[in-house]
Parts: sequence; C-alpha cells; structure tokens
Amino acid sequence: MPKLLRAALLLLASLMTPPLAAQPLQPDIIVTRTINAPVADVWRAWTTPEGIESFFAPKAASVIPEPGGAFELWFGLDHPEGSRGSEGCLFHSVTPQKQLVFEWNAPPTIPTIRKLRTLVYLDFAPAEGNRTTLTLRNFGYGEGDEWAKTKAYFEKAWPAVLASLEKRFARP
Repeated sequence: MPKLLRAALLLLASLMTPPLAAQPLQPDIIVTRTINAPVADVWRAWTTPEGIESFFAPKAASVIPEPGGAFELWFGLDHPEGSRGSEGCLFHSVTPQKQLVFEWNAPPTIPTIRKLRTLVYLDFAPAEGNRTTLTLRNFGYGEGDEWAKTKAYFEKAWPAVLASLEKRFARP
C-alpha cells in the first residue's frame, strides 16, 4: 500500500474513532463537615503553624502553603527523626481560601507504606451563617494488606481530625 494512501487511511480512522476520555479517579476517603467559622478562619487553621497546632498536631514543624512548600506536622515530638509525623510531605497545590492539596504518609507503625504518599484535597466553601463547608478527599491508596491497614487507619483518623477542627471553632 502506498505511503500516502496508508497515511490517509490512518488519518480517516483517527477522525472516526471517538476520543478516549480519562476516567475520574474516585477518592478513597471523603469526609465533609460544616465548621462554625468563616472560610478565612478555617483556611488559616490549615495554613499556619498556630492554626495547625490549635486542632491537629502538637507541633507544626514546617507549614509553607505554596506548591512545593513543606507540610510537616509532628505528632510524636520525642520520636526519632523520620517517625515524628508527616516529615517530607509537601503542598502540591494552593488555591487561596478554596483548595489545598498536600501529600500525606502512613503512620510509623506501617513502615513499608510510610515512605509512599497519598494526596489529600481540602475544599473550602462558604456556608450559610458565616460558616465553612470543608470537604476532605484522600486519594492514592494502593493494593495489599499494608495499604488496607493504612486506609483503615485514616478512615478513622480523618473524621477525628475534622471533628477536632469543629470543636476548635465551636460556638458556646
């Protein structure tokens, strides 16, 4: 078959074939809460050391809310380096007062998965009464027993984190 005819047939076939669409990735964990505070206050709680320490971790070792910035929180202050918390985790995306995307690691009790990362998306939306609807979506859990343990851990941990945030902003 001549090259020109072959090229024309390939072009025609590509035009007749519907484009492949990417399948949306479903989050492994979703938690939504309405927080009794305006978006700006909830945003500061997630993007400043003082905010993080008010509801999430005893020490916000490094919180630099910009793409590539550190998101390192310490839960075990006296633990050896590398097992204190989210050491080495980074922000991936920051859309001020709308969305944060950051890496997250497994707890030190699951060392085979700890060096790997999942992604956490936090979506901030204004809600009636000067409140904030916060949705946490956690993506990227793999297959196997160690991943299943990690996911089971965070299926309990993320709701507890958001409950702590709710408590932090509870109105009397």
